[in-house]
Amino acid sequence: MIEPYDDTYFMNRALQEAQEAYKQGEVPIGAVIVIDNKIIARAHNFTERLNDVTAHAEMQAITAAANFLGGKYLKKCTLYVTVEPCQMCAGALFWSQISKIVYGTRDLQRGCIAMGTTLHPKTKMEGGILAEECAALLKRFFIEKRNFN
Repeated sequence: MIEPYDDTYFMNRALQEAQEAYKQGEVPIGAVIVIDNKIIARAHNFTERLNDVTAHAEMQAITAAANFLGGKYLKKCTLYVTVEPCQMCAGALFWSQISKIVYGTRDLQRGCIAMGTTLHPKTKMEGGILAEECAALLKRFFIEKRNFN
């Protein structure tokens, strides 16, 4: 049985955001930011809709969480994101001083780990939560995109 507020629970919420992105023709990456077991921000990719390469799920979630908290720092917050953050998003997360990042699946080519990006010294990162489900949605999206183009 899944505890109501564990990493799997919150990653499932991020997956719901990724599925919404998928429905909208966006790369299906979703994110939620949590503080004290409460979701304070939900987001997914908006790069196509906004015609903005910076409109990644993490960037949207950072902005929403900062607005909710009334400040730019996300101390005591955890980001749940379906795919390992890219270098750009990891840089923004560095500046936000987020306490923890939990990702689903790795991005072996463009992820912050592969790129050697430095996180804030107080930020912890953990991966592999619902990795198969997160990866499957991405794979399905790109297979369909290639078959329609």
